[in-house]
Amino acid sequence: MQQLNWHERISHLLEAYKENHSSDPHRLQFHLMPAVGLLNDPNGLIQYKGTYHVFFQWNPFGTVHGPKCWGHYTSQDLVYWQNHQPSLVPSEWYEKDGCYSGSAVEVDGDMVLFYSGNVKHEDGTRETYQCMAVSHNGFDFEKKGPVVLLPEGYTAHFRDPKVWKRDGVWYMVVGAQTFYQEGAVVLFASVDLKEWELKGILAGSHLNGLTDFGYMWECPDFFELDDQDVLLVSPQGLEEKESFYQNEFQSGYFVGKWQVGTTEFPHGEFHELDRGFDFYAPQTFQDKAGRRIMLGWMGITDEQESFQPTIERGWVHALTIPRELELKNSRIIQKPVQELKQMREAGGFKCQTSLENETKTWHELSGIVSELVIRFQQNHAETIEIEIRKNLSIIYDKQINRLTLKRKRFEDGKIESRSCFLDKLEDLHIYLDTSAIEIFVNGGQEVFTARFFAEDNEKEIIFTVNGHVDIDLEKWNLRLQKRL
Repeated sequence: MQQLNWHERISHLLEAYKENHSSDPHRLQFHLMPAVGLLNDPNGLIQYKGTYHVFFQWNPFGTVHGPKCWGHYTSQDLVYWQNHQPSLVPSEWYEKDGCYSGSAVEVDGDMVLFYSGNVKHEDGTRETYQCMAVSHNGFDFEKKGPVVLLPEGYTAHFRDPKVWKRDGVWYMVVGAQTFYQEGAVVLFASVDLKEWELKGILAGSHLNGLTDFGYMWECPDFFELDDQDVLLVSPQGLEEKESFYQNEFQSGYFVGKWQVGTTEFPHGEFHELDRGFDFYAPQTFQDKAGRRIMLGWMGITDEQESFQPTIERGWVHALTIPRELELKNSRIIQKPVQELKQMREAGGFKCQTSLENETKTWHELSGIVSELVIRFQQNHAETIEIEIRKNLSIIYDKQINRLTLKRKRFEDGKIESRSCFLDKLEDLHIYLDTSAIEIFVNGGQEVFTARFFAEDNEKEIIFTVNGHVDIDLEKWNLRLQKRL
């Protein structure tokens, strides 16, 4: 399919779905989502010439995982975003079945993208190529073709290059699967971004004390944070264990100290980045202020994916809000970027109250697009439940120190849950957006991300307490003054 044909077809689709969007109650107000079709991994995150660029995996022609291009949003402030035509579409032999995930760097004033070219054959086999494209303006790219071929010892599940520079040398990590069906992150090095030297496996499912830790590792990201080195990765094939690994696929991180230029990366245990239902394939970048900022795919490929009601409207999935990362005691802390406060409407609602063996709500808390901060001062309650729009419940059981998020399943409305254990519950910082929720727990020590699909007229937030608790509430309605 030629590039012009892609752009023409997308233009026709956008025009056809324009009126459909205005009547869709589940269209998000401040999260990035596709105008039509299926969105997945965030790609190429970068602040380039003062502008934030977010690319993403996009199949505009259906709500299934077909051939992907790179959709493209830009922003000056991480709040107001402008949509652009896709920057990479399949047009060459080495990417004919998709321009898969990758990353962006700035080189001598140019933006350079690295991505996986995907080729599928009728017999079910595939080929993979790590490719490069260059732009002088961040919008129009010249493809340079493959720069890394599949090394020996790996299956064609070899993709998602993340590139960075350290001590004058360029490095690339690629998500991989070995011939032994083991997940791995493979390291390359280069001085010119064109010729790449294979260094070997940086981390994998049978290294550093890991055992059978996934059959494929996707979407690696490697960076320095507070004088330590962090490897983000999305392993597939982890078995559920207690409150861990409850989703079909996981995303998390290892913290260690890299011997720069080698494959020596002794690291600690794996920690999940998000404990909710819908989070995968995160990517980070460092902005000009020195912040490490992350976005993730607010979705996942599982048995529930095809039952999301937005599919009837011709689209599915979204990205998370931008989150700033910090490292404390070798654990990542996630916080919404400060710029999001611009969305708060004037006034807001504040309340200090005590609840004891009662159910209570405030009409000021009602709404479908809001930010809510709840601080628990004196908590002697056995259980605290916060019901949101009769579709979600956040439940804290103090006797076992467990926090649980429950929602109605997309397929049949049955209740499903995700949970984690806390030493204590101190606060919840909640972003609510029509059909999405992001919950930052105890200052971002844990995070729950989920999609949900409540009725448009269900807007209440209801507290039920068994025992006694003192709480401080703050709530703002959120509004964007500009359209996405």
